[in-house]
Amino acid sequence: MRSLLIAGLAATATAHSGHKNQKVVSGPHQSLWYNRLPGDGGTQADSVFSGITTFGRLPYQNCLENPDALYDIAFIGAPFDTGTSYRPGARFGPSGIRQGSRRLNLYGGYNVPLKTNPFNSWATVLDCGDIPVTSYDNTWAIKQIEEGHFAILSRTPATDADKRGPALKGKTLPRVITLGGDHTITLPLLRSINRAYGPVSVIHFDSHLDTWKPKVFGGAPSDVASINHGTYFYHAAMEGLLANDTNIHAGIRTTLSGPSDYDNDGYVGFEIVEAREIDTIGTEGIIKRILNRVGTEKPVYLSIDIDTLDPAFAPATGTPETGGWSTRELRTILRGLEDLNLIAADIVEVAPAYDTNAEHTTMAAADVLYEVMSIMVKKGPLSKMIERAEADDL
Repeated sequence: MRSLLIAGLAATATAHSGHKNQKVVSGPHQSLWYNRLPGDGGTQADSVFSGITTFGRLPYQNCLENPDALYDIAFIGAPFDTGTSYRPGARFGPSGIRQGSRRLNLYGGYNVPLKTNPFNSWATVLDCGDIPVTSYDNTWAIKQIEEGHFAILSRTPATDADKRGPALKGKTLPRVITLGGDHTITLPLLRSINRAYGPVSVIHFDSHLDTWKPKVFGGAPSDVASINHGTYFYHAAMEGLLANDTNIHAGIRTTLSGPSDYDNDGYVGFEIVEAREIDTIGTEGIIKRILNRVGTEKPVYLSIDIDTLDPAFAPATGTPETGGWSTRELRTILRGLEDLNLIAADIVEVAPAYDTNAEHTTMAAADVLYEVMSIMVKKGPLSKMIERAEADDL
């Protein structure tokens, strides 16, 4: 028995020693894992229903931990929902939107109406994960969101980093798209934007004004309670974060405390396009109103509340309002804004717990951001904004 055991061990050792010279042979189906589509070179995911979920199955980097990560457009989540007045749950918005975005580049990602492919372009686009946000302290959470966003926004871009751009001190910066989160997050995001650009024009798609004075919306029993998803634009205006008389709401259909709410909204610096106006002026009229108000020469921040859409199309939101636009109408309006200089954007108030089994709301949110991302890619690096302005002056 002992002789047999020694002989067996020797045979095993001999067999393993021969592995050094063996070649690794590729399997017959290796080409199936990362398949390149014929034609224009779009990339098809192996299976859109498998693997780690990022926005549109973009490459993932934890950009807050990795200071060397370079990008031209970054997606970042802000999972915060303790500023809501009705239904909570938007802290799960970033993960829900990513889930709803899985099939965006199933067929290659080419945007037919905008004639661009945001997944296959000059731009380096990353999903940078989420900003760590506490759910126990709103003041601290708002600070975390501002600092996290600014850390992503102020990074050197992958493209044209050495060229003049529209940011302060003539810098070219990357663009950032934030996945909310309830709408309170737009205040710290605008604080971050202000540090990089100064006051900016804002386009606000929403069913609600969100410019209410804290005493009117929530009663402001404390400084912390005064900042919520119905008052953040009031605070933004008081802090000087908004460019004067170039801001606009679109999709408004909320009830009011009274006509004075509209007066206050004008004081804060907004013009209003009500949702019902689509019945008289159509999508083209709404596009024209927005462009006339904001202009096409200055930096623009875009904030989109998913409740702009009718609950028939997006039921999973904190404060749903009937009488809204369809997904098709909103996407058409957004595509009409392709001449704007979008420097950053957010989408908010997606609360997946209230969604249908078919993920209507999260898919709608992802599709809306697909249009925003396409516009950003089509406009080129933000350095082009300066080049176009200089060319116009000649």
